[in-house]
Amino acid sequence: MTPQLLPVNGTRLFADVRGEAHLPPLIVLHGGPGLDHHEFADYLDPLTDTVRLVLLDMRAQGESDRDAPEETWTLTQMAADVDGVARELGAARYAVFGHSYGAFVALQQAINQPGAAASVVSCGVPSSRFLEGIEAKLAGFEPLHLREQVQRSWAGEADVTTEADFARLMAEQMPWHFADPEDPRLPEYIRRSTGRYAPDVLRAFSVAGYGGIEAEAELGRVTSPMLVLAGRHDRTCPPEASQVTAAGVPGAQLHIFEQSGHMPFVEQPEEFLDVVRGFLRSALG
Repeated sequence: MTPQLLPVNGTRLFADVRGEAHLPPLIVLHGGPGLDHHEFADYLDPLTDTVRLVLLDMRAQGESDRDAPEETWTLTQMAADVDGVARELGAARYAVFGHSYGAFVALQQAINQPGAAASVVSCGVPSSRFLEGIEAKLAGFEPLHLREQVQRSWAGEADVTTEADFARLMAEQMPWHFADPEDPRLPEYIRRSTGRYAPDVLRAFSVAGYGGIEAEAELGRVTSPMLVLAGRHDRTCPPEASQVTAAGVPGAQLHIFEQSGHMPFVEQPEEFLDVVRGFLRSALG
């Protein structure tokens, strides 16, 4: 692993770079907002047979500089930062992988910079309208003994102030993100993925619609290859949203993981790696 601080658009972004320098980079964007590159632990490392992983801490998050002004914490700016990272890496060709909130950023980058990079959009949505049903789903979440815990974690995002509180909220909320809320892999995933959290970023986005993504009408602008991924049992970003994205992006591929929720790289890791690797090899030549 090679840590780097890259000067990008008036701030410095931390990147954990893994893999051989001659391989094309895959810029990896974490979820949250407010998480960091540790979200992926080492689950993506097998892809280093095909790409050089650049696990990025996005603006004001993780080990990136925390003094980036709040007015720059936007989808548009974070999408522009992706291009800045590629320039700093001197990458003639590259791909972008975004998961959850990172998928919002990857999609916005593909729209704003058509033709710049191949994209993998994992468990995201093209419009905030697809997030409107979360409260109703929370009210009916099973098993019952986890419902209050998960509801409390979602409500707490708007008031979180410390990294310790952020970590507790994520641990309490994680059962929601797995198809099986009592998946035996949950404790190990939480242990392996705990990183340096950014409560200020999460708090700001949670009261502002998580970035207010509204890209549905612009999907036709994407000209690069795109792979759209979804978990059949995703309670946050429903597979219907991914179907809309794939239908709107010319030539996009769609893959739904039938036994996964929001975390297919943990829930169905072998299938996930096979699908993503095959796409990257085709898209990057």
